[in-house]
Amino acid sequence: ASVRDAVEGLRDEGAGAHAVALDVTKRESVAAAIDEAARALGPVTVVVNNAGIAVTKPLLDHTDDDWDRVIGVNLTGAWRVAQASARHMVAHGQGGSIVNVASILGLRVAAQVPSYAASKAGLIQLTKAMALELARHRIRVNALAPGYVETGINREFFASEAGQALVRRIPQRRIGDPSELDGALLLLASDAGAYMTGSVVVLDGGQLVNTL
Repeated sequence: ASVRDAVEGLRDEGAGAHAVALDVTKRESVAAAIDEAARALGPVTVVVNNAGIAVTKPLLDHTDDDWDRVIGVNLTGAWRVAQASARHMVAHGQGGSIVNVASILGLRVAAQVPSYAASKAGLIQLTKAMALELARHRIRVNALAPGYVETGINREFFASEAGQALVRRIPQRRIGDPSELDGALLLLASDAGAYMTGSVVVLDGGQLVNTL
């Protein structure tokens, strides 16, 4: 299937969207959400792990609570969702795709986000470990590694002098728009990426290949 066909197919499926709330820090909440999604839409075959938080402060000021909260959501939470989803997919025998949203900070570090960087590096390795073990069940596991993408949370910062200085260090001299993640996400989620597993797709405007 072409990427265009995959996009159109997923858009058609999305017409029957059903919202389910969950707390990735609680295994029972994750299990209930998967059960509810399956009741509403049928067996779950695509899961996107996108929950994430960050604490921005110097390493020496990081507390145990800071560390535990970030790792608990970004890595342990992703593990809970991915494992529960994989068990569901295996039970239904239809295969599927799990996409973990990591970050370029899982591949290259920045100051004042030690717990975030560690969580995303761990998520990338978890992605590869899961891909290895789940391939025989026709479950693909891949990761997206975005760079700076504009959101409501960071929009004010990137409009500031400090934010603009950071943007000037990105080779494309801009931050990404959330819609620019769509193509890669749809590739990994659909049959267009059927031979991809254990991959990490970087979308960062060239930041990782920038000179030090």
